[in-house]
Amino acid sequence: MISLLCGMAVIMMIQICCRYVFGTSLSWSEEITRYMFIWSAFLSISLCTKLTISIRIDALIRLFSKRGRALVKIFNLTVELAFFLYLIPYAWHYLMSTIESGQVSPACGIPMCFVQSAPLVCFCLCCVRILERWFLQWQNFRQNEEYRNWQELRDKQRKEEVCQD
Repeated sequence: MISLLCGMAVIMMIQICCRYVFGTSLSWSEEITRYMFIWSAFLSISLCTKLTISIRIDALIRLFSKRGRALVKIFNLTVELAFFLYLIPYAWHYLMSTIESGQVSPACGIPMCFVQSAPLVCFCLCCVRILERWFLQWQNFRQNEEYRNWQELRDKQRKEEVCQD
């Protein structure tokens, strides 16, 4: 995502220089930056899902025990997973209709299927990330712990192995 955002900034700066310094504009810059923005927006959904940095109100969840919090999170992740699984067939049909039409972008001639594949890729990545978090919460529930990521769980298991030796 950082490379996409940096690429967008560079392309737009080149466009500004061409327009104001050389008196001409590039026909392709706006289109490319738009497509880069679309991909970065969809990829950010997956990143937010992985890092659990979405907007949430967790005051109620904090009232529960560790096991209760894990159960609430499991339920929430199950709903999220169902939502993204529901969206995948629609994204697939949308992509297939774009491929069948053979549509290309007006300025660059890029096949639009490259752009239209962003939702499908994002929704699939989100499902993978949600499943990772779901299994982590299941471990939290089983062990009555509160691990935020798999690294914390592995570190604790390694410490226990060292202590047993």
